[in-house]
Amino acid sequence: MRAVLQTAFGGPEVLKVAEVDRPAPGPGEVLVRVHAAGINPVDALVRAGGYRLLGEPPFVVGWDVSGVVEQAAGGYQVGDEVYGMPRFPGAANAYAEYVTAPADELARKPVSLDHVHAAALPLAVLTAWQGLVDGAEITEGQRVLVHGAAGGVGHLAVQIAKAHGAHVIALASAAKHEFVRGLGADEVVDYRSTDFTTVLGDLDVVFDSVRQSDRSLTVLRPGGTLVTIKEQTDEELAARVTAAGRRFVGTSVVPDGPALAAVAALVDQGRIRVHVSEAFTFAEAAKAHELVESGHTTGKIVLTV
Repeated sequence: MRAVLQTAFGGPEVLKVAEVDRPAPGPGEVLVRVHAAGINPVDALVRAGGYRLLGEPPFVVGWDVSGVVEQAAGGYQVGDEVYGMPRFPGAANAYAEYVTAPADELARKPVSLDHVHAAALPLAVLTAWQGLVDGAEITEGQRVLVHGAAGGVGHLAVQIAKAHGAHVIALASAAKHEFVRGLGADEVVDYRSTDFTTVLGDLDVVFDSVRQSDRSLTVLRPGGTLVTIKEQTDEELAARVTAAGRRFVGTSVVPDGPALAAVAALVDQGRIRVHVSEAFTFAEAAKAHELVESGHTTGKIVLTV
């Protein structure tokens, strides 16, 4: 099968299309013919050697996939359309024509989405879901601040919070305010022209994806919850949050088939939509990584197979 292989750590140019062996599913695993693979910032970090989850090259990066079951297990049938983020932080080898995955780490693809949009969801939406729903346990009527609200994780966090009845305040650059309001944000603040700590306060939850945790602490009410996806292992930060009378939730995303099934239901109800800013072919993987590493994309980037 074809895959996007790298044989050395380095810049996007190390990503090359190559022929590799097709994987064989083990017990309780399905074989999926991949139609699209989502790209996340962690993919680029692993490629560059900054986050050595996969050991030494050669390897195939990527986790997010959407495709069709070719060998079934775990209640799936051949031909079922599925999506997921298998094995994270282990090797999923998602930039490939076929992947294997534990059946319980997948879910049926939202019927209202094509494979490109479904592949953009898993890692980003699970990060937001596990931080807000599982960690912060958001409830109707809470005031929730989302940093980086136009980004891959942030634009989904806005919608998850809204789907749970929260009043959502979004931080985004002025050029992206219309986009974020279209996601359902109740208030939007331009972080470039306004110091959010001077205009916000008494918040129930802050979802931080941009390393603004200490400053965010000042706008949380006593007993409020700080969710961080970038400083989740910072014990000193956790201690400061606790000492201030707030709750610390550090989120490290894990595969979760049932959560993806819940997300799919919300997608098909029209309550969550994923924004794909651009799709690339396997041959354009390097270009796609360059765009992801720019840090200024709106929504997600996807590879098509």
